[in-house]
Amino acid sequence: MPQRLTPLEVSLLALDTSRTPGHVGTVTVLEPTPESGEIDHETIGALIESRLAYVPRYRQRVVAVPGRLAAPVWVDDEDFDLSFHVRPAALPRPGTPDQLRELVGQLLSRRLDRSRPLWEVHVVEGLEGGRMAVVEKAHLALVDGGDTVDLAQVLLDADEESSALGAPGAWNPALEPGPTDLVVGALWESAQDPVRAVDNLRGLVTGALGIALAVGEVVGGTLGTSLGDMAGDALRGGRPPAGSPLAGTVSPSRRFATLRVPLADLQAVHEAHGHTVNDVVLAVVAGGLRSWLMTRGGVGQSRRTLRALVPMSVLEDEAGTSSLGVQVAPHLQDLPVGEPNALVRLHQVAYSTKAHRDSGRAVDARTLTDIAGFAPATLHVLGVRVAAETVRRPHDVLVTNVPGPQLPLFAGGARMTETFPVVPLSAGHLLAVGVTSYDGGVFFGLTADREAIDDLDVLVQCLDDAVGDLLDTTDQVGRRQPTRAASPAARRAAASKAAARAEAARRRASVRRS
Repeated sequence: MPQRLTPLEVSLLALDTSRTPGHVGTVTVLEPTPESGEIDHETIGALIESRLAYVPRYRQRVVAVPGRLAAPVWVDDEDFDLSFHVRPAALPRPGTPDQLRELVGQLLSRRLDRSRPLWEVHVVEGLEGGRMAVVEKAHLALVDGGDTVDLAQVLLDADEESSALGAPGAWNPALEPGPTDLVVGALWESAQDPVRAVDNLRGLVTGALGIALAVGEVVGGTLGTSLGDMAGDALRGGRPPAGSPLAGTVSPSRRFATLRVPLADLQAVHEAHGHTVNDVVLAVVAGGLRSWLMTRGGVGQSRRTLRALVPMSVLEDEAGTSSLGVQVAPHLQDLPVGEPNALVRLHQVAYSTKAHRDSGRAVDARTLTDIAGFAPATLHVLGVRVAAETVRRPHDVLVTNVPGPQLPLFAGGARMTETFPVVPLSAGHLLAVGVTSYDGGVFFGLTADREAIDDLDVLVQCLDDAVGDLLDTTDQVGRRQPTRAASPAARRAAASKAAARAEAARRRASVRRS
C-alpha cells in the first residue's frame, strides 16, 4: 500500500495558497573549475537524474482517497518527466546579483503544480564570471527529514569529481492504485490500527474546510482559489502580535535579498564575548531590524522587542527519529530591537538562548556540520515545518539558522561558492530570514512581501552594519571590509542613520554642558 501523508503534511497542503505558497528553497551559485569545464542546464539535469534514486518521493505525487475516508497517499508518477522539474533559465550576460535576486523573487511567487511531484529546479545561466545559479523549490509536505531529505543534500559532493553515490538502476514506477484499491486500503488500515486511523481522521477534521479544499486541489478540483486562500489562512497559527511592524496582508508577490558576511567576523565576536555564533547571528538580526525600523519611522516604545520563532536542533527522543540523527523544535526568542547598545543586545539574546543550551538536548554546531551531505537544506525545511506546526504562538518573524560544512562542496564538478536559504512567508507575516554558514561564509536569505516591503536592500545594509557594530566591540576594530556594494537607497539610509546618530550625540553633549 502506498505511504499515507501524515496529518501535518495534509495540513501543509492546506496552508499552501496563492498568497502563501508552501515551498522552501535554496539559491546556490556554482563556479566552474578547470576539471569541470563549462557547466550548463544539461549537466545539472544529468546530475539530478543520477541522484533521484536516493530521494524516491521526488518521483511521487499526491493522490486523494475517494470520499476522503483517509489522508491522501504518495504514489509513483507514471508520467514523471524530469524536464518539467529541471528547467533552464538565463540572465542577460553578464548577469548581476541584483538580476538574479529579482528572478528568484519571481520564481518564489509561483506555486508548485499539485498534479505532479512537488518540486522544481531552475538552472540559471549567464551570471558574470561564467557562473550559474541553481534555484530549488521543494514543498514543505515533500521533505520530512526521515523518508525524504532535500535534493541538495544528495547532489553535492566533497570533491570535484562528481562521484556517484552508487549506480542507480532504471526506475520502474509502481502501478498506481485505483479508486477501489485506495478505499479498501483505507478501510483495512482503520481495522488494523484504529488509534492511528482516529489520529489521521482528527488531522483531516481539524480545519476541515481548508484541508478538504487543499486535497481537492491536489486532484484537480475546481473550487475557487480565493475560498481556498481564506481557508488556508484560517488554519494558520502563530500570526504576528497586534501592532507588529512586520505584520500585514500578504500579497502573492515576493522580493528576495541576500547578504554574505565572513564567518571569521562572527567568530571574532564569539571569541571576544563567549557567546555562541548562533547568539551572534540573532544579535545581528536584532540590530539590523532595529536600524531598518528606525529608517521606517522608529521603534515604538510599546515594542521594545520583536518575537522571533527560531527553530533549533535537539537530540532525538523516542517520539520521533530522522535520517539526520537530530530533531528540530520550536524556540521563541525575543529580539531586543529597543536596545541601542550592540553589546547589550548580544548579552540579552545569549541570556534568552541559555535555557535551550542548558536543557541537555541542544545539539552543537559541530554535530550538525558533520551530518552527511549538505544537511542545511533539509534542516531549513524541517524548521519551517515546525513553524507551521507551532499554533497559537504569536511571533513577528521566522528566523532559521543552520550551520553547514566549512569546506567546499561541488555539484557536477563545479564549486558551490554561495548558498542562500529561501524561507517562505506565512499568513500575516511580511518577512522571513534564513541563515546558512558554509565554507567560511555566513549567507543570509531574506524573503519579503513585494508590495509591503520595497526597501529590503536597506535591511540588508542594516544587517551588514549590525555585524560591524558587534565587531567594533572586539579587538578587530577597523579590520573589516565591506561585504557588498550598497544600493543608492541603502547608502542614503545608512547616511540618514549616521546623521541621526551625530544629532543624538550633539544633543547629549548640549545636555551635559547645560
